Amino acid sequence: MRIIAISDTHGRMDAADVPDGDVLLHAGDLTMRGRIEEIERVGAWLRTLPHRHKVVIAGNHDFAFEDTPGDARDALGDGLTYLQDDGVTIDGLRFWGSPWQPRFFDWAFNLDRGAPLAAKWELIPSATDVLVTHGPPAGILDLAVSGEHVGCADLLQRIETVRPRVHVFGHIHEAAGVLEHQGTTFVNASICDVDYRPTGTARVIDL
Repeated sequence: MRIIAISDTHGRMDAADVPDGDVLLHAGDLTMRGRIEEIERVGAWLRTLPHRHKVVIAGNHDFAFEDTPGDARDALGDGLTYLQDDGVTIDGLRFWGSPWQPRFFDWAFNLDRGAPLAAKWELIPSATDVLVTHGPPAGILDLAVSGEHVGCADLLQRIETVRPRVHVFGHIHEAAGVLEHQGTTFVNASICDVDYRPTGTARVIDL
């Protein structure tokens, strides 16, 4: 299976070069402000892409998925699989998606570190092949421009238990890249850089 991973496109669909593959993963921040009309535009764009399967989660910019989830899912449209603390099996591979990340100002899908986030990560099934979250785990492709590692320690702890083959995320634009660690391929698939310029590239993962 060829997986194409992108994240943090922030509505800049025209600038994202997305190669073909079997499954397209978008790890959140589809939009800048999460308005319904933005989500409609992103959904229309995703449907133009040739991938047989398209799996999407929300990110901290995608407010409508938290505030008016039914309307947001309707706006995203048909032909896409939206995951929010749930999963889907595609050709025998088990995917799980979750939009949460440690609290930062008043963005969407923010939770406090510790028990609130740990409870979300406990929902990740032990039999997960491909994990898609918006935010990174602690210490892995999470180095912010401030010089701090801002990923979630509770997410890392759950990953060390579940051991997915692949973990795709974004959120920290400046830390985009790929890292192999303890049998898991970690992919920060951010397309936009820290100034919201779409300078990144889609990541290709073959399983």
